[in-house]
Amino acid sequence: MNNDNNSTEDSHERIVEAPISKTSSLDSLDNLDALSQYIKSTKGTREGRAIPPLEKWHPEDIADMDLTIKANGEWWHEGGPMTRESLVSLFATILWKEENNGNTEYFLKTPVQKIRIQVEDAPLLINDVGIVHEGDMSWLEFTTTTGDVVRLDDAHPIVLKAYNSNKSDSNDSDFNNSDFSESDFHNSDTANQLSTADDIADSQELASTEQVRPYMMVRNGLTALIGRNTFYHLTEIGELSEENGKTILTLQSGGQSYSLSMPTD
Repeated sequence: MNNDNNSTEDSHERIVEAPISKTSSLDSLDNLDALSQYIKSTKGTREGRAIPPLEKWHPEDIADMDLTIKANGEWWHEGGPMTRESLVSLFATILWKEENNGNTEYFLKTPVQKIRIQVEDAPLLINDVGIVHEGDMSWLEFTTTTGDVVRLDDAHPIVLKAYNSNKSDSNDSDFNNSDFSESDFHNSDTANQLSTADDIADSQELASTEQVRPYMMVRNGLTALIGRNTFYHLTEIGELSEENGKTILTLQSGGQSYSLSMPTD
């Protein structure tokens, strides 16, 4: 099985530029049902869950939608959770991230319009990890709740970085202070990145009230939060060791060793 990056590249070769639907006006795409119908109508020859060539789309029209991706991975629209998983997965295929004047903005991007949404933490959530064997090579393969599949490699690292739960109003029950607490990871104000075993960087730990959470790069600059149970499964898959008073998690993927320094109390 190839990861999402490979399948995305393959899908680009099969996709023609999506036409502007005559039945969809620019003013109507900030409506959930209209946007859903538009995405489906412009799917073209894409098969399955292929990611469209968002980097080739340059819409000038920008609108806003009352849609928020909560810190626990839930999608909320107009104050209530979106319960149609198929709709959430569909919208996730057109997620787009931009840096504007030092601010990070997220959009649902179509060929004719960018629809600005809010993201409290990471736009994607990883809820599964497994080992995939290809010939004599083994890979750690991660899956998001919206269907992205990505493997741990140099282009898709894992990082630990601080998250301030106080800035979010969401019900962060799955990722509260009892998850990824100081007993699991010492809080740090710098990101600790999974790198090759020969390139483990020491990070300077400073006490803070912020949580430290694990994230992984997925696609188009989008990161995914690794859920608590998935990360604990990762510690069972990998090898834990002690070095200079720190706990080191070493993972094997694609013939490479990746290590993450998790300071102890």
